Amino acid sequence: MSVGEIQVAIKSDQDIVSARQKGRLMASEMGFSSGDATLIATAISELARNIVSYAHKGQITLKMVNGTNRQGISVIATDNGPGIPDIRQALRDGFSTSGSLGLGLPGVRRLMDEFEITSQPGRGTTVAVKKWRQ
Repeated sequence: MSVGEIQVAIKSDQDIVSARQKGRLMASEMGFSSGDATLIATAISELARNIVSYAHKGQITLKMVNGTNRQGISVIATDNGPGIPDIRQALRDGFSTSGSLGLGLPGVRRLMDEFEITSQPGRGTTVAVKKWRQ
């Protein structure tokens, strides 16, 4: 797999595993430590799980990004699901509408270096995160 941009359609648990594996491989090929590659893979899992749980289908885009004197990986999760009515509440530790542990979005925000979320009720959600290579 050449490093560049990879898109993974997310509709099922198998797609979550596939996106996670592709993200880990891309991070490894880019020279991330195995620990950081695991953090990236975990963030991808959480974002893809949210797509399956709430929107039923969406997409994860993995991209190599260059910053000032550094290289990183960008993960963008998009869906056209129900959206998030209260983003601030969704980013609180322990908050969950699905009865899960509520580690999803707050956990992803902690695992990655940059975190951005946009959501419109009834129109879908986009979460964009980046991890920079140390």
